[in-house]
Amino acid sequence: MTLDLIPLLQSLVRIPSPNPPGDTRAIADYIAQTMRELGCTVTTPAPPNKPEAVSVIATAGTGEPIIMLHAHIDTVPVAADEAQQWHVDPYAAVIEDYRVYGKGSVDDKAPLAAMMTAVSHAISRGGERRGTLVLVAAAEEETGGRLGTRWLADNNHLPLCDFIIVGEQTHNRVATAHKGVMRATVRTTGRSVHATNPDRGVNAITAMARLVLALDDYHHRLAERAHPMVGVPTCNVGVIQGGSTANAVPDSCTVYLDRRMIPGEDPARVQQELVDVVSSVDIHPAQASVGEFQVSNWFNSTTDSPLAQTFLNCVREGLNADPGPIGYLPGSDAKHLIGVTRGEMVIFGPGSYEVAHAADEYTDIEELQTTAAILCDFMERTLFMDESR
Repeated sequence: MTLDLIPLLQSLVRIPSPNPPGDTRAIADYIAQTMRELGCTVTTPAPPNKPEAVSVIATAGTGEPIIMLHAHIDTVPVAADEAQQWHVDPYAAVIEDYRVYGKGSVDDKAPLAAMMTAVSHAISRGGERRGTLVLVAAAEEETGGRLGTRWLADNNHLPLCDFIIVGEQTHNRVATAHKGVMRATVRTTGRSVHATNPDRGVNAITAMARLVLALDDYHHRLAERAHPMVGVPTCNVGVIQGGSTANAVPDSCTVYLDRRMIPGEDPARVQQELVDVVSSVDIHPAQASVGEFQVSNWFNSTTDSPLAQTFLNCVREGLNADPGPIGYLPGSDAKHLIGVTRGEMVIFGPGSYEVAHAADEYTDIEELQTTAAILCDFMERTLFMDESR
């Protein structure tokens, strides 16, 4: 039995899995049943504190090499204002102009469909097979992965692998790095008085304005650092809140910032840099603090191993073009899989992240077919005893 790629993708899109709320039970049941019918050993673990966030782990074969194919099954929701912008039902998986339209059609159900198809090809191919193939269809990626792939890794649900392919949107080129994120909250405190005589008070917004300018200067200085694949680190002030009325001096102000880290940056050092920027600005008699740090780490790998080189060759021949490696600008679950690989890891899949999370999200059928063909070719070259290669 081999899976039919495009009808499979349509079936996956037609099972909504928005996150929030992150209930993946229905789509996990479908994937689990499909993989069992192929002959895989299947488990469906979920964290006790969110039992509806079900992931699927399907395993075929035994021994080495152990190759993991990883994709996530949750999607972002269809926002109320976004729904009016779709020209089709977001969950109908309509085919138009050789594209499959639908929420999650490219992020991340297209890579998943290609991976499931590759597994079905490897199982049905016949002949002497070696090694273990592990398909992971993970919950919770869209909300950071801590109750999805991170939880699976920390609780020993994932084997130590020789090579991992993480399905995301790279136009079928091979990505080996993405940035990390540090979120932080900056607060200023002043003293409120009537605006008729504001100098009697301490304006927390005016104090914050000085800090925002200092953070902007810090952002520009970060351009002196660079990573060859993902570019430079950044610091963006994304939200500012303060005051209650125009006729009162505000006694508090808050900003929320996003600090993108390039591979190699130490999160502890980045945190200290933000503390230093805030403390370097004289806003007396107002007071300032920075905290509530949240970290999502960067990812960085190489392509030196024989398995990675084989995969690059498969991509090169499948595209008839340079396979990379390249950088992937968004984040991914790759950062949570570093501890379960004794080899290397890449990010790979059809489409662009610029199409994901948007109205009229789609997957180009021809590009998806190339994804599946490359994965099948990689299975042929690594899991079968063909001495002629």
